[in-house]
Amino acid sequence: MAAKLKGGKTNEKLTNWIWLGISLLCALALWTLLSVLPATARSFPNIFVVFKQIGVMIQRGVLWKDISSSLISVSAGYALGFVIALPLAILMAWYNPVRRIIQPWIQFIRNIPPLAYVPLIVIAAGVGRKPQIIVITIATCLIMCITMYQGIVNIDETLIKAARVLGAKDKDIFLRVLAPASLPFILTAVRLGASCALTTLIAAESTGAFAGLGMRIRSLNNNFETAPMLLYIIIIGIIGITVEKLIQLLERKLTGWQEKREI
Repeated sequence: MAAKLKGGKTNEKLTNWIWLGISLLCALALWTLLSVLPATARSFPNIFVVFKQIGVMIQRGVLWKDISSSLISVSAGYALGFVIALPLAILMAWYNPVRRIIQPWIQFIRNIPPLAYVPLIVIAAGVGRKPQIIVITIATCLIMCITMYQGIVNIDETLIKAARVLGAKDKDIFLRVLAPASLPFILTAVRLGASCALTTLIAAESTGAFAGLGMRIRSLNNNFETAPMLLYIIIIGIIGITVEKLIQLLERKLTGWQEKREI
């Protein structure tokens, strides 16, 4: 039986790799087509020309500097956003006055594009890394807070009532009922926050940054250097996929008990 299950998992992994290969081939075919069509050739240079820019940007001495600078800003803003969002979501779900005061403002700010309030943050915090971290913190905190709040507030009320009947205090309910039940939603928020941090990167690095993937894309765009610009866009996508896979691995480790629909 164990050998049968192992064989089934091996076949499933092989099938996934096959479909991934097919997907990559389709993307490469589309890219090649776009690189030869007159209407799109200027925006989508040949794949070999794009990846040749890795050496060009290394020779300029900016590639690793840009990647490390962006990762520092994204990681710091993302971590701060999570640290603020988690207790805020719990307070909103648990205490009605807190929810009534804070939730309307979270919904209001969440619908404003980060580019709209970047100038205000630059005026208040100056240029450099500090405003970048603030912008990413705001964007990630809002989306993670809303996601966590929705998960916590929808926890089965019967579980909480049963814990109270058994004499549990608020601290015990938080640790033994809310935390395990809301963990899948927290991890979903973590995933959405990571994606939001990367998508906010361009706006965050428009704050007078001296290095970074977003800053370099704007600089290359001003000089109409489409090949290295496309390379940097691909690098952001690769970072995003890597983070997504790491979060999925963490999710499987922590929520293996959760039943999921097979697709």
